[in-house]
Amino acid sequence: MKLYIVGAGPGASDLITVRGLRLLQEADVVLYADSLVSEELIKESKPTAEVLKTAGMHLEEMVEIMVSRLKQGKKVVRVHTGDPAVYGAIMEQISLLKSEGVEIEIVPGVSSVFAAAAELGAELTIPDLTQTVILTRAEGRTPVPDREKLQDLARHHCTIAFFLSATLTKKVINELLEAGWSKATPVAVVYKATWPDQKIVRSTLEHLDEDMKKNGIRKQAMILAGWALDEHIHEKDYRSKLYDKEFFHGFRPGVKS
Repeated sequence: MKLYIVGAGPGASDLITVRGLRLLQEADVVLYADSLVSEELIKESKPTAEVLKTAGMHLEEMVEIMVSRLKQGKKVVRVHTGDPAVYGAIMEQISLLKSEGVEIEIVPGVSSVFAAAAELGAELTIPDLTQTVILTRAEGRTPVPDREKLQDLARHHCTIAFFLSATLTKKVINELLEAGWSKATPVAVVYKATWPDQKIVRSTLEHLDEDMKKNGIRKQAMILAGWALDEHIHEKDYRSKLYDKEFFHGFRPGVKS
């Protein structure tokens, strides 16, 4: 028995991978997170497919359905939003599935963090400015490990991408300020990246909470913070070694000025 876990991408139905789309179209049974995955994408399922919405299901219920359909010899695809590897809650599913003798194949998807960066026209790693991106979430009802407290992570002063944190912006602001971030640090918020109702808000750390309130954003938002998000970064002289004419590598000899 083999289950396919497919990353649907951030929202737009044509941002699924070729492999993921093929599996979706071949599936006899499709389970998808209906609160987050595009209905337009799910319409690519074959007409005879059993399509099940999982937003209202608990873990054991979902797993029971998947195992029962697999035992019937059906091809089962579980569709997740974005990329399953990031806040996808797949390990708890895999743990139960493996105990039932189910083999798992995971198909990656475009994460909302990269969809948001693309919509912003941003590069998250700018030479001589920041070469590190931290993917994290603010601590709310779900705790984070003591070693990963936001204030400690923020002391790296790199680009930070905040998942699942749209209702916790005051906590984000306070933690970053405590870590020595400037109030003027650029912050960009992308609500429902690549969906038809996408909304982009550019702000600063100081005004992030009020700007999100003004725009009614309190869920399904990616928050990107750091100087790589400066709207005018392209006007500044940050250059990589990769395309420096004096920098040689295996495919190009250096040219002396």
